[in-house]
Parts: sequence; C-alpha cells; structure tokens
Amino acid sequence: MARRAATFLMFQNGDSETAMRFYVSLFEGARINRLERWVAGEPGAEGTIKLAEFELAGHRLLCSDSPVRHAFGFTPALSLFIDCDGADELDRVFAQLADGGQVLMSVDNYGFSQRFGWCNDRYGVSWQLNLN
Repeated sequence: MARRAATFLMFQNGDSETAMRFYVSLFEGARINRLERWVAGEPGAEGTIKLAEFELAGHRLLCSDSPVRHAFGFTPALSLFIDCDGADELDRVFAQLADGGQVLMSVDNYGFSQRFGWCNDRYGVSWQLNLN
C-alpha cells in the first residue's frame, strides 16, 4: 500500500533550485522541506539539486536536476492545478508564472470557472489557476 504521493519535477538544465525557489515565493505558506545537492564524484553536476522537496498549498512536490539528458521535457498534459482564494492573487501569480513562458489560456471566464488561466512557465512546467 502506498504511503504518500507527490508530484516529481525533473529538470535537465540545472534549473530545479531556481524554479523551486520561484514557486515557493509565489504562494503564501509555501516552503522548502528538504534540499540535497550533488557532490563531487557523483553523477550530477556538483552543487545542483540531487533531490529537493517543497510544498505548495499542502501539496508535496519533489524536484531534481537530472544528470542524464533525455529527449523529453515537461508537457501541458500534466499540470499543477491551483485554486486561488481571490482574483488579485490569481492575476498576480498567473502574470509571474506566464512571464517568459507561454499562455495556453489567458485569464478569463470560460463558463466552468468565473476566472481561470493556464500557462507554461519559463521552465516548461504547466499551471492551471482557478478562482475558488
């Protein structure tokens, strides 16, 4: 039986720490729980993230800088869905996530939600923000 579940984000360009710190800065109460770095003699680039754990709105995420190059990256088919308590928060977070990324659905009323936006951030991670 599974004990816990988490979303795992694998970065290939040494961006995991920058991305994780960026995400944690966007949401009140978000935090970094664990940070383990690659050291000299290990497969990853020294000082990059071997494994980190952080939390957004009670959701556990893991991230790592992969020492292995893969022919794939992030896809919008899997996204982080965040319910925001207010329109101001949604607009602020969406603008920061979309900056340098790609807007898939601009913030608007799509019928299923009063206010919703979907974007890929500058690291390629996909986010859906919804007014709760």
